[in-house]
Amino acid sequence: MFGRQAKSEIDSLVGISARIEGDLSFSGGLRIDGEVHGNVVAADGADSMLIVSEHARIEGEVRCANLVVNGYIAGAVYSSELLELQPKGRIHGDVHYRLLEMHGGALVTGKLTHEPQQAYEEPVFHLTDIVEGSAA
Repeated sequence: MFGRQAKSEIDSLVGISARIEGDLSFSGGLRIDGEVHGNVVAADGADSMLIVSEHARIEGEVRCANLVVNGYIAGAVYSSELLELQPKGRIHGDVHYRLLEMHGGALVTGKLTHEPQQAYEEPVFHLTDIVEGSAA
């Protein structure tokens, strides 16, 4: 849906019986089935994918490109590409997203803020600049 081009490969796994105390940084794909008490942050500039399963619990800020939530997150969420909230997904905190897919049953307790796609870094030429430049 929404013409997804998200990375579907998972490089790392936090198992259902694992509990991490502290911040977790990753690149590529990460699936969390256990608990994380700290921030979960993807490497800058990476095409990251985070999957929070229905058994997972994160207490801290989450930052990544593509995020699928079917578990519980208590903290601010920043998704620079696609955020998918599945039926058992629960987020208690403010959510910043570019694209949002929300299934029936999902719950967000906080403010939803749409972040538009970042503008191109290339210079923008206006028609008047081109016409004036060619007349010289």
